[in-house]
Amino acid sequence: MEGSQARRDDRFSARGIAPRAELPEYLPARMLNEFVYCPRLFFYEWVEGLFADSYDTVEGRLRHEKLGEQPQSFPTAEELPEEFCAARAVTLASERHRLIAKIDLVEVSGGAVKPVDYKKGAPRSGANGAEAWEPETIQVCAHAIILRDNGYRCEEAVIYYAATKQRVVVPITEELIGRTIAAAQEAWRIAQSGRIPPPLDDSPKCPRCSLVGICLPDETTLFRNLRAATESVQLALFPELEEGTLETLSEQPAIEETRRLVPARDDLRPLYVVGHGLTIGRSGDLLQVRDQRETIQEVRLREVSQINVFGNVQLTASAVQAALAFERPIAYFSQGGWFYGMTQGIALKNIFLRIRQFAAAGDEAVCLAVARRLVASKIRNQRTLLQRNNRDVEPQSLRLLRNLAQAARHAPSLDELRGIEGTAGRVYFGAFAGMIKTDSENGAFRFDFQGRNRRPPRDPVNALLSFAYALLVKDLTVMAAAVGFEPYLGFYHQPRFGRPALALDLMEEFRPLIADSCVLTAINTGMIKPSDFLAAGPAVVMKPSARKNLLRAYEQRMDTLVTHPLFNYRVSYRRVLEIQARLLARYLSGEIPHYPGFETR
Repeated sequence: MEGSQARRDDRFSARGIAPRAELPEYLPARMLNEFVYCPRLFFYEWVEGLFADSYDTVEGRLRHEKLGEQPQSFPTAEELPEEFCAARAVTLASERHRLIAKIDLVEVSGGAVKPVDYKKGAPRSGANGAEAWEPETIQVCAHAIILRDNGYRCEEAVIYYAATKQRVVVPITEELIGRTIAAAQEAWRIAQSGRIPPPLDDSPKCPRCSLVGICLPDETTLFRNLRAATESVQLALFPELEEGTLETLSEQPAIEETRRLVPARDDLRPLYVVGHGLTIGRSGDLLQVRDQRETIQEVRLREVSQINVFGNVQLTASAVQAALAFERPIAYFSQGGWFYGMTQGIALKNIFLRIRQFAAAGDEAVCLAVARRLVASKIRNQRTLLQRNNRDVEPQSLRLLRNLAQAARHAPSLDELRGIEGTAGRVYFGAFAGMIKTDSENGAFRFDFQGRNRRPPRDPVNALLSFAYALLVKDLTVMAAAVGFEPYLGFYHQPRFGRPALALDLMEEFRPLIADSCVLTAINTGMIKPSDFLAAGPAVVMKPSARKNLLRAYEQRMDTLVTHPLFNYRVSYRRVLEIQARLLARYLSGEIPHYPGFETR
């Protein structure tokens, strides 16, 4: 079993999927705290440079700002006075142990120094009263080691807990120094290996971790446990299975009760600006949509997840700079809904996932493995949508879609997979009209769907579908970039100038569930009527009323809660997009055996 795992790890490394980082010269004592608390969190923050704010991190940062972070002069060990004095924000390093720290406060008394570290929480209750937590104990011991290596005498450290306003003294013993140095050496070893540690198993630490949405600890553990259990049985029954073991795993893990550690919905909402001659400006933390000089809408930038502009909408330099500072992408569309691209900042500096992505995209086996699951899930979701919404669908069509989904899972090449997808599309769109429940007619148009057409769409339903697909590919482009991917390099869709291939890959399984579904809802509920369209030569275009109402239907669909079929918790479709993108990242890093497609039941 161990040999088989080692061979798989070598295979992933050979693909370049576990790149090593060039590490800083010193290990910060704060990162040593993170390592003792959770090695995986340490790896994300220090090696890969990932960080996300939570209530705790924001409150802690504000508390340190109140204390004052301006460095103060601090005497050398030879100049240390006997009388009491103190200095804030003292930065020192240890060459011997390659440790560095910015110490909140250093107190001097009787020729000895005492580092003081401020924490927002409370100490733990011990046999002798309040005690410091282990990660914080290791951190202040690292402070003491650094001070000693700079010639200072340091016999104890202090942790001040703001929640209870207590000072907890930590004696600097030889045993504690040994634990601290051992932890630092292990942290360096893991960082230099380039291989991320596994997540904590059902840990109470996870719910309050700011990186829990990136880490997905319980979700990743579910797959790791499934792989270990499945391979153990397989290798016992079939010892000859080694290199092919990963490909013989069951298609989907059994549903288990998984903690939902991320919010079901995002508190932030997209901003859509549709109109001609509008301007988006900024006043403080407000975005102002103006028509000429009249302000017609105001929204707080902190409450916006992204900015979407359609047609001739201008943004002031101040508005663009504020959006970049707040890490809010700006997406640009034509008046008809064609997605041009987006503007975003450079806050995400993690290159490692993209290195894995580029290496994997050059591996035909990886591309085919991902593409098979995407297409198979798409076909199954098409079949599910027909079952739910077309009571007259022919059983033969459902059987054919089921067989095509199975064929997609075993397609020998990308070309054959595209053929399977094309056949499934013809079957699906051949029955699509049966899901339209209105026969309303107005003027020259009616919702009479005869099949998929585009560039340009020649009937109202196709115009709506093209617009919804543009919105979905925009959201997945934003999501892929936020996770750390290069949106323009895919596995199923091959590179083409100006095409976000990875976003199109991830979009496949969600076309029927999000885009097609919101179009059907908009038509069947009367949100959009045939009178909301105009003829433009052979093309049919939407009036502003149709775009506005489809945007509303799309956002309602994205905000709908759905039970994740693998983890059995309820989250919004927008959150599902992020989870699936991060699961793809887990597959590329070798943490899970395959990319699990999203399929509703």
